[in-house]
Amino acid sequence: MRKRLRRARNALSPQQQRHAAERLALNLLKLPDLNRARHIAVYLPNDGEIDPHPYMAAARRKGIRLYLPVLHPLLQGRLVFSPWYDGIELVCNRFGIAEPPFHTGLRRPPWALDAVLFPLVGFDEFGGRLGMGGGFYDRTFAFSRLRPRLAPKLIGLAHDFQKVEKLPVEPWDVPLHGIVTDEAWYPVTRRLRPES
Repeated sequence: MRKRLRRARNALSPQQQRHAAERLALNLLKLPDLNRARHIAVYLPNDGEIDPHPYMAAARRKGIRLYLPVLHPLLQGRLVFSPWYDGIELVCNRFGIAEPPFHTGLRRPPWALDAVLFPLVGFDEFGGRLGMGGGFYDRTFAFSRLRPRLAPKLIGLAHDFQKVEKLPVEPWDVPLHGIVTDEAWYPVTRRLRPES
């Protein structure tokens, strides 16, 4: 399923991607949780992921501070978040994804973010999600299961055609607050439970 969904999003033309990105931005701008947020983590699109740049531009005009995920060099499988702004130096990590260099020292801890927007490969309307398989977001935000009041709003982004009927849920999956696509907002109304 992961390969099929990745192929589908990579098959989009640049014009289709631009149109999807603009519609995504409009849907994100309607969310009250994001309108109240001051510190939001985003991502730079890769591998056909839906592009958050139009939203990022609008958020910055509203005074929202944006952060990019950076692979932690010592805590294996975890992310830290560095400020994103025009002209920031970016380097490619081991997956070929652009990120700010870790040595800059400018970082915000995961619990100090108001919201996190991250890409999905697939999703269902119950909050089940399929990522690239690395588990980086699950490990980084594992604390949110024990201390949900400290957790930022976790919102997955995808093209609407990446929605599937049902995905398996693992015990370590950190629940999402919702999914936003170029077509809709899918709030997660119940907590994920591992399937038996």
